[in-house]
Amino acid sequence: MQDTPSCASLPDATATHPITLPDGTAHQGTVHLSRVLDHPNIAVGDYTYASATPPPEDWAASLAPYLYPGAPDRLVIGRFCQIAEGTRFITASANHATRGISTYPFPVFDPATLTGYSPDRRDIVLGHDVWTGYGSLIAPGARIGSGAIIGAGSVVRGEIPAYAVATGNPARVVRMRFDAPTVARLLDLAWWDWPAERIAQAAGALQAGDVTALERLAP
Repeated sequence: MQDTPSCASLPDATATHPITLPDGTAHQGTVHLSRVLDHPNIAVGDYTYASATPPPEDWAASLAPYLYPGAPDRLVIGRFCQIAEGTRFITASANHATRGISTYPFPVFDPATLTGYSPDRRDIVLGHDVWTGYGSLIAPGARIGSGAIIGAGSVVRGEIPAYAVATGNPARVVRMRFDAPTVARLLDLAWWDWPAERIAQAAGALQAGDVTALERLAP
């Protein structure tokens, strides 16, 4: 049986760039999103990072290009998520009304009616420890459970369960990372909410997939 990997050091949650290269410089293309986003409609948990090359000047506009301040919808991302390059969140504020004869958004061109035009108010919500693959597209109203993996180039509509692997367009669950009892144990442990010191101690168990060892380390 393989030894469980040892504990690790967590990145400084207050640092903009969590990765330090071997030459001692910060990797500019990877950022803690909580340190670079200042948008009233976006909430991001600690340790969640995104990557892009070259890095955008405006991370909010790059990730959620249609989400404007004061929109009726929100983008909510949990802790320890990993947002790969090219991931885009197409928020509900990008949608057009479809019940009329035309889908042309007449109200958005008049400042007096822009803020009242909201044919879609659904939020996008990601749980904790979610990995979105390169070029994935997350559609309005998507709900992605904690521990899920979204394959590169996938288009997520609707709900992806916790600890599922989903790929394709539309994204469909191709397998579960763990069986149902183990998923329940992991969600009950909610390791992402533990104190930073305890998470660092648990890094070995997290990397090895050792749920029993993780349970022994729970606060």
